Amino acid sequence: MLFPIGDDNSSNRTVPVVTYGLIALNVIFFFVEMNGGEPFIRQWSVVPRRLVANPGEDFVTIFTSMFMHGGWMHLFGNMLYLWIFGDNVEDRLGRAKFLIFYLVCGVAATLAQVAFNTNSNIPNLGASGAIAGVLGAYLVMFPQGQVRVLVGRGIARVPALFVLGLWILLQFISGIGSITDAADRGGIAYMAHIGGFVTGLLLAYLYRGRSIRATA
Repeated sequence: MLFPIGDDNSSNRTVPVVTYGLIALNVIFFFVEMNGGEPFIRQWSVVPRRLVANPGEDFVTIFTSMFMHGGWMHLFGNMLYLWIFGDNVEDRLGRAKFLIFYLVCGVAATLAQVAFNTNSNIPNLGASGAIAGVLGAYLVMFPQGQVRVLVGRGIARVPALFVLGLWILLQFISGIGSITDAADRGGIAYMAHIGGFVTGLLLAYLYRGRSIRATA
């Protein structure tokens, strides 16, 4: 099993203030969520059937849900990926653009999940979709990037293309399986991962195209 623990930050020129801020906000919101319990989760998560029925009233949950998590491991995994890959993408985009990019990917991820589960009453929550967008952008912006991963008891440097490519491949496979499973039960929101990742890829390609034209 490949467990990423870091990447090459030698080319970064700025302190990733937004990335650190997002991590802090996710952690703080998680503690608030734990204190609020099930009623808080139900109120501020995206419930697909409720959102479709009352989009005006539930619109804010598209944003609040992306700062909530289903448990400590869910939080830790997401924040680890954001910490490893977010700083590089923020450095390339700039702080303001990165924040907008992150939120747009999160919104797109949520809408993708809702589109495939419109009748579900299961609360959807987590930063995974937005972070999947960051991973997509990382692949476009740093195609030659290397990631340090734990392999057994050692640490190896592996191409980011392999690590993240394997991750999204598993999301697609699992996402197809979740579509064929009509049961209304909780689990991993694979379609949110796919929606966020694809959005991140497309936005990064658009940004790269503008940058090339601007410097030509």
